[in-house]
Amino acid sequence: MNRSVLIIAGILIVVAGLLVNSAAFIVRQTEQAIVLRFGDPKQVIQEPGLHFKVPFVDDVTYFDSRILDYAPPQEEIIAADQKRLVVDSFARYRIADPLEFYKTVTSELAARARLAGILSASLRRVVGNETLASVLSEERVGIIERIRLDTNEAAAKFGIDVVDVRIRRADLPQANAEAIYQRMKTERDREAKEFRAQGAEIAQRIRARAERERTVLIAESQRQSQVLRGEGDAEAIRIYADAFGRDAEFFSFYRSMEAYRKALKPEGTTMVLSPDSDFFSYFRNQSGLPLTPAE
Repeated sequence: MNRSVLIIAGILIVVAGLLVNSAAFIVRQTEQAIVLRFGDPKQVIQEPGLHFKVPFVDDVTYFDSRILDYAPPQEEIIAADQKRLVVDSFARYRIADPLEFYKTVTSELAARARLAGILSASLRRVVGNETLASVLSEERVGIIERIRLDTNEAAAKFGIDVVDVRIRRADLPQANAEAIYQRMKTERDREAKEFRAQGAEIAQRIRARAERERTVLIAESQRQSQVLRGEGDAEAIRIYADAFGRDAEFFSFYRSMEAYRKALKPEGTTMVLSPDSDFFSYFRNQSGLPLTPAE
């Protein structure tokens, strides 16, 4: 009998363990849960800890309570100024209402598909009303905030709270970028040639002005040198004439000495003259006068 009691007690313990194991469940700190009874939501649990359900009847579906990331593929959007932009964006969201989330989208995979359409529509609606310059300027912060508000409003009916939306890149398509680059290069080359032509023109004017000033300075200097040389020659002639007028013999002697100095240079000079030439008159006597027969 004791053995039967032990067997029955063991069976009861096992059944009780199975019942407790089926009835108890744990919601972790990063999770939130919905208790389902035959697929019908009965309880929403957003607090972590140990919880209980009806064993073998209720099921538990878990959802992440953390902020989740979603990065859709790049897409091409036409801005208000008809510029095509390749926009690379991402969103951060959280499941704010697990019950509404379960009723509308059921799973995170389906929620991402819905969020993709909402984010794409918001990007096209907001960015499509802005110019390329606005998207690339400081106005980008306000544009992103409008996209977040628009996306959050549309995602709220699915129990999703869009925390943040960002545009990582907004570039021109590769073909457009190449065309714009070539146009910018052509424009810069044209401006460079224009600046070089203007510089060459200015340089030519400066050189012409400098050459004209140089010619004027040289001509003025030559004129002044000729005037000074003429005045000097005139003064020299006056002095010679005055000296000749005062003492003709001294003037004749001085001129002869000057002639000797210029003609008879230290390097050696060869002259063929008659001995009784007037050029050597001061070699014959101190007065430079012709010799008399008595002398």
